[in-house]
Amino acid sequence: MEIRRAQTKDIDTVLDLLHQVLHVHHEARPDLFKDNATKYTRDQLAMMFADDSTPVFVYEDDNSQVLGYAFCVMKQAKNDNILTDIKTVYIDDICVGENSRGKGIATALFEYVRSFALSEGCYNITLNVWEGNPGAIEFYKKMQMKPQKYGMEIIL
Repeated sequence: MEIRRAQTKDIDTVLDLLHQVLHVHHEARPDLFKDNATKYTRDQLAMMFADDSTPVFVYEDDNSQVLGYAFCVMKQAKNDNILTDIKTVYIDDICVGENSRGKGIATALFEYVRSFALSEGCYNITLNVWEGNPGAIEFYKKMQMKPQKYGMEIIL
């Protein structure tokens, strides 16, 4: 098992995992999320994989199969009027393939991101999770995450 930066050779597998994530979101909120689509295109993934400000980490098993990923974004508010100058790793997405869940892969990816954030001198890790995804909410609580703010809506 290895966790490493994503490479262009991983794009097809990552696209498949992105479909799985979007399907979960579509099931929870079909009013907001299309089905049979992906958040990023092949070209966008290639650019993200090469950009140090958007590191993507993949979990690869002993057979060189990518079983999961963690999309991250490096953020820093410098000289902001109200925010302090802290560095943050924002987790844009964590996904483990549906056939590989329950094996500790998401935990390994999260802990890898935590170690990465510490090595980069980050103050915190942030993310957003949809209300209709209770499994993810429980997972992040297990990882010791706490609500930082709430996004709220009223459908008209």
